[in-house]
Amino acid sequence: MTHSHGNLLGEPDPTLLPGNPEAERELADGVPAAEVAAHHPTVSAAWAALAEGALADGRTIEAYAYARTGYHRGLDALRRNGWKGFGPVPWSHEPNRGFLRCVRVLASAAGAIGETGEQERCTQLLRDCDPTLVP
Repeated sequence: MTHSHGNLLGEPDPTLLPGNPEAERELADGVPAAEVAAHHPTVSAAWAALAEGALADGRTIEAYAYARTGYHRGLDALRRNGWKGFGPVPWSHEPNRGFLRCVRVLASAAGAIGETGEQERCTQLLRDCDPTLVP
């Protein structure tokens, strides 16, 4: 008789979000992220692109708002896919990256406006989701 023991430490299996091929294709084809977000408002990758662009342009408050939107859309998607608020959400799985990018920008923008508690929570969430993302 063969037994499968899984993770002996009790950590849940990694959460792997489904992709959205249409939105991914639009982003890859250079459709403006604002248009992609309008067509696919649940896709965190579109919000991440908006947040990263705003942060790069010094529009910190806009970056914070875009990142927070993508973060919440990502949390919704993670929960729909079995995530219980903890456990691995690996960067190596491409569809997870939009959510993780939003968390990273949210941490940066929060730090830039002095919201250290939010910055610390986001940094810890990144570390919990995928330890390779935070040194």
